[in-house]
Amino acid sequence: MRIAINGFGRIGRTILRQILSDPAHADIEVVLLNDIAPRADCAYLFQYDSVYGPYPAPVRATGDALEVGGRSIAFSSEAAPARLALDKVDVLLDCTGMEGTRAAAEAGRAAGARDVLISGPCLEAECTVVLGANDATLGDARIVSNASCTTNALAPLLKALDDAHGVVSGHMTTVHCYTGSQPSVDKPRGPFERSRAAAVSMVPTTTSAAKLIDHVLPGLAGRVTGAAVRVPSLSVSAVDLVVQLDRPFGGDAADAVRALAEASPVLGVSEDPCVSVDMRARPESLVLVPREAMAVGERQLRVFGWYDNEWGFSARMLDMARRMAARHEGA
Repeated sequence: MRIAINGFGRIGRTILRQILSDPAHADIEVVLLNDIAPRADCAYLFQYDSVYGPYPAPVRATGDALEVGGRSIAFSSEAAPARLALDKVDVLLDCTGMEGTRAAAEAGRAAGARDVLISGPCLEAECTVVLGANDATLGDARIVSNASCTTNALAPLLKALDDAHGVVSGHMTTVHCYTGSQPSVDKPRGPFERSRAAAVSMVPTTTSAAKLIDHVLPGLAGRVTGAAVRVPSLSVSAVDLVVQLDRPFGGDAADAVRALAEASPVLGVSEDPCVSVDMRARPESLVLVPREAMAVGERQLRVFGWYDNEWGFSARMLDMARRMAARHEGA
């Protein structure tokens, strides 16, 4: 599979780390990296990462490439996707966090990429696909949104719950680490709460997953609400979901949660008394914690799970890119 990564920020760098560190991705050829930031800055931030630690090989920027452990990857600094060199690229991973329009994705295809996968919400995409939730909707779509990290955590859980017991209604709170969308010191930034210093307060706010769930799982539209609390933590977030079920889950609440993980290819389980830092670099979309399960009767269930909102989401980006590229095999 031949890919290009447009945008070498948190997600772009995490995707490249996964490709280079996991032998299972040895078949992936990274044709091009693109970012408008200075190349030396990009090399430094790939070498030294505050969340995942130093990269275990030398990294340096050259005139037109990023060299990682002796491997040279072409690197451009093109602001316009239409001018990227994407000939014979199977999937362009748009990780800019800014290219949220259909026109920008079409520009990537015009530059030569067969398909474009957007690392964030984009309702103008041909479809939004969350693995473990609505996989079958991919079809032959060429411009696809991979939704948000929280949607990737929540949607497969709701799908498993609905399949097993029927979801009547529910509310999800994501306890989310702070991100680059928040200021490090008090600074005007949209909603008043989001303008406060990220590392010193818990910040109640919204989550895009609240709307995306209706889009990804239309059968549950209007049944599940969502909110977020941004917390002073550098990485890893959590889903805290309470649902009212149509059919009783029967028996022990913890066993019911374990069964959900067994039913989904992207959900994991942690039986240990862990904290958020223990979940760094977990590749699952959501890691359920049976010991945190609670119930009122057999139709109201509380489910708690962790998700590495960068590493797990990046893993799904690669999984989705593989599915998209597989459609070209033999073509």
